[in-house]
Amino acid sequence: MNNTNMHDLPTALVSILKEKNRKIAAAESLTGGLVSKRITEVSGASEVFECGVCSYSNRIKHEILGVPSEILETYTEYSSETAIAMAEGVRKLSGADIAVSTTGIAGPNGGTPEKPVGLVYVGISTQNHSFAKELHLSKGFEDERESIRFAASSYALYYALKEMECTS
Repeated sequence: MNNTNMHDLPTALVSILKEKNRKIAAAESLTGGLVSKRITEVSGASEVFECGVCSYSNRIKHEILGVPSEILETYTEYSSETAIAMAEGVRKLSGADIAVSTTGIAGPNGGTPEKPVGLVYVGISTQNHSFAKELHLSKGFEDERESIRFAASSYALYYALKEMECTS
């Protein structure tokens, strides 16, 4: 991430959303509402924040966000495909201009050699395009679940901020 302080990210994001008269929504799995919490801690966030969906289970990812069961079965919930579908789903559900999603494995359990603890996908969706970023956030420490979750929320805010800076 650039020089933007991780704790200033929500303030910067809310500010640019207000400036551009845009709305944001979030679909969160491993962050469990942390992205939404950090946005709504900023005074004035009600002008730009539409909703946050904590979609921890695959059933909610599918039934509420519209993630196709084929994506969940083929790629699993820990994939760029799922992150993109989650972001697109919450953007459509909320009518927001931009949406962000997080999915991955915060640990300490649940990792595999193919999908280790610390594997995170952040999805971004706008009307024009959708993409996901793959991150590897484990530092190899015991009990790093909260630091992985906080870092994942910071990257989600950062990518949303960068996307808003690039749009007119």
